[in-house]
Amino acid sequence: QVQFVESGGGLVQAGGSLRLSCAASGMSLSFNALGWYRQAPGKQRELVAGIRRGGGSTKYADSVKGRFTISRDYAKNSVYLQMTSLKPEDTAVYYCNTDPSLDSSSWGQGTQVTVSS
Repeated sequence: QVQFVESGGGLVQAGGSLRLSCAASGMSLSFNALGWYRQAPGKQRELVAGIRRGGGSTKYADSVKGRFTISRDYAKNSVYLQMTSLKPEDTAVYYCNTDPSLDSSSWGQGTQVTVSS
């Protein structure tokens, strides 16, 4: 069974940057599209960035376009999210998973990102 482990979150001031990392074990991600998701308090989990396999084309939610960059490392079975120009509304727990996501048991603990104004 796949296990995702997210890291790199923290507390940052508005305008700052963070780089999130996600390592997967139990399954090769080489053949999957991958995504970064986030869930803010009282809100549904949403996909904020996705990257396809192969050529690695990417997609972003409008709210993060131009500020976030998703990338992947096949050798490390990992996916990353570079976040710049952070805003208080980016505050959430961030998760990685395949895109579309696997079953409900596949979600990791996530990593908390808090952006202060």
